[in-house]
Amino acid sequence: MNWDVIIPLIGFLVLVFLIGIYASKHISKAPDFLQEYFLGSRQLNGFILALTMVATFGSASSFVGGPGVAYNLGLGWVLLAMSQLVTGYFTLAVLGKKFAIIARKINAVTLIDFLKERYQSKWVVLLSAASIIIFLFSAMAAQWIGGGRLIESFTGLSYTTALFIFAISVLVYVVIGGFRAVAITDSLQGIVMFIGTLLLLIGTIIAGGGLTNIMTELTLENPNLVSPYGADRSLTPLFVSSFWILVGVGVVGLPQVSVRAMSYRDSKAMHKAMIIGTVVVGFIMLGMHLIGVFARVVIPGVEVGDKVMPLVALEVLPGWLAGIVLAAPMAAVMSTVDSFLLLVSSAVIKDVYVNYVKPSASQRQVKTISLSVTALLGVLVFLMAVNPPDLLIWLNLFAFGGLEAAFIWPVVLGLYWKKGNAYGAFTSMFVGVGSYMLIHLNEPNLFGMHTVVVPIVLSFIGYIVASLATQHKHPTTQQQITQRFWGV
Repeated sequence: MNWDVIIPLIGFLVLVFLIGIYASKHISKAPDFLQEYFLGSRQLNGFILALTMVATFGSASSFVGGPGVAYNLGLGWVLLAMSQLVTGYFTLAVLGKKFAIIARKINAVTLIDFLKERYQSKWVVLLSAASIIIFLFSAMAAQWIGGGRLIESFTGLSYTTALFIFAISVLVYVVIGGFRAVAITDSLQGIVMFIGTLLLLIGTIIAGGGLTNIMTELTLENPNLVSPYGADRSLTPLFVSSFWILVGVGVVGLPQVSVRAMSYRDSKAMHKAMIIGTVVVGFIMLGMHLIGVFARVVIPGVEVGDKVMPLVALEVLPGWLAGIVLAAPMAAVMSTVDSFLLLVSSAVIKDVYVNYVKPSASQRQVKTISLSVTALLGVLVFLMAVNPPDLLIWLNLFAFGGLEAAFIWPVVLGLYWKKGNAYGAFTSMFVGVGSYMLIHLNEPNLFGMHTVVVPIVLSFIGYIVASLATQHKHPTTQQQITQRFWGV
């Protein structure tokens, strides 16, 4: 046990628990349990909004898996990773005030609430809930694997024991604190990520003998490590460009990110979050992936890419400082897991149980079931994560792609295109998810692009064609929807 590393981490976890207890007091006093538990009563300011988006998106794949791939492929992966720069800005710019205003108007607590009111279709709701549960389970498993890997690396415990400690830590504060606990801890975790990235980048550069020496060593080992194409020349321009859809503009379709766009206090908070979020995301993504590349000189021969981040921290920093810095990836993992847990829990409780199973459920019943389902989901994900893949980033990106193929057009076109209807939304989701699974299983990276590109194009065509072909159906319902959403 490396106690000078572990003690700062324990201090960090204790602080997170205290935040959960603080947030639980708001839940007990809130007049509307669902609004408070799943949205923090829509009271996020600009700073907290920015950092909760950064922390939610800056997940285990950014802090553990991403640097591991950068370690293997070189600076080309850093270029690819920087497509994440536009994430927060683009999401808030596209959804913006309109999404938040409509969410308040229809009293939407989740993304599926919006889709339910916009399309008035049970099948759209059920397919949406199924997509969230299936793909976010994969994403959650990736995050829990990242948390387990981190604790395993700096404690020497077995992976299963480390995973168990991480699972208990997250479940306690999410179950008792809900969205407010998640948002506040995300802010703390965002600050820790920023400082941790800065300290570790400086430490890695010093340990590598300076930038000149690091670049020289990388070039001598393999000139492709310092090229845009990757060590094995696999990062073609088309493949790298496709990531601007997967982790750039396509992120507007991720439920865990888009739900933040309905939780802020006012337009001033949104504008502030766009600036702060872009700066913080840019620095963290650049810094973390550069650390992964530079670590190849400092700690050569690492076989499991997911262990690069914790190993380089232990190598280049004093123990107590490494403990503080390693709280950064731990923060990233925890902040993403807590958001995913709440999203899947809300899909089960709010979108299926309350809407269709027992609409008459009391606040007390909903609260009890919400807490129970959140805890049960955590246990199931723990069981999924017991046998992890070598690089968790691919599991995470698989989930991202599936969610984007399902939701991007029903959300964006549903917000801005009056002719869009339930037939278009269902077709878009069915075609998007179906083609994504088929391509992923049979021909990944079709046409040299990431799997997600073709399904997003097909789902767009499906939405437009199906909506236009069914304009004559249910004209009264369409007129009511238009009146409610656009006032015409």
